[in-house]
Amino acid sequence: MEHHEIFMQRCIDLAYLGQGNVRPNPMVGCVIVKDSEIIGEGYHEVFGGLHAEIQAINAVEDKSELHGATVYISLEPCVHHGKTPPCVDALIENKVATVVIGTRDTNPIVGGKGIERLARAGITVIEEVLPEECRNLNKRFFTFHEKRRPYVILKWAQTLDGFLDKDRTMKEVGINWISSPETKVLVHKWRSEEQSILVGRNTIANDNPSLTVREVSGTNPLRIVIDSQLQLSKNVAIFSDDSPTLVFNRIKNETKGNVEWIKIHETSTKAILDELYKRNIQSVLVEGGSRTLQYFIIDNVWDEARVIVGNVRFHEGVKAPVINRVPVSSHPFGDKDTIYYYSRR
Repeated sequence: MEHHEIFMQRCIDLAYLGQGNVRPNPMVGCVIVKDSEIIGEGYHEVFGGLHAEIQAINAVEDKSELHGATVYISLEPCVHHGKTPPCVDALIENKVATVVIGTRDTNPIVGGKGIERLARAGITVIEEVLPEECRNLNKRFFTFHEKRRPYVILKWAQTLDGFLDKDRTMKEVGINWISSPETKVLVHKWRSEEQSILVGRNTIANDNPSLTVREVSGTNPLRIVIDSQLQLSKNVAIFSDDSPTLVFNRIKNETKGNVEWIKIHETSTKAILDELYKRNIQSVLVEGGSRTLQYFIIDNVWDEARVIVGNVRFHEGVKAPVINRVPVSSHPFGDKDTIYYYSRR
């Protein structure tokens, strides 16, 4: 079993190279082995492009070597026609002997059908090799299909004395920085890894953030704001052309340029997540403010939280959200920050 795990870990490492480029498809890596040596490997590079299995097959110079080979795949191969043909067909046609799968695909379109097709074709199928690692690789994808909602990551920065922000007057606009510049870059990297980012109206009114990934190279997430009574100014930064923006509200449905106003019966976490699920949004990074974050915690609809504690004190102001769990890990970052990671599992 040990050699299976070595090759499966290689699949996982390859799959991560597609992070941020393949959504809403899962990240997948594939390694083809003959006589204990890798003869081809590949990963799903971009949405709409060739899947990992086809990339790996194409990488094998002598296609006769595929006959009798062992194929390692981090996720069960597809059986349906999407933007590309079924990968199962290519494996069967090339007469591979064994397919080793990290974990089953719980998307109902696949859901074990790929494994059944391979077995019917006389191919030996070995399942559940590094399954936890393979599921973690695509935790957003699995949460979306199994819980019928996006994978929810909560993120905020707080002071040593537990404040999220200073008290504001009506005229004060701008960010009261808690974390270091190095941590700001990390947060922008986090944004680039998620499909969407969500904040409440007060965060926009007080900080006027652009919610982009300008500090790193990557794709800007879909921006989402909760503005139930449509009180935001038309001149705020999230209405720029940098990325599409959704505005959840109780008043109107309308689209202008890259901004869409979505009327929902209540601006609850359930109503918002239901709408995002319908739109095939698989992950959302919730960045504030305190009330919005706390609602996700109270409603128990979050998967992980990342709390940045800066080496400053406000003494008074807006209290940070409360998450009654022990962090799974923590580490110092930058000149003065500590990051605490929480998991709901």
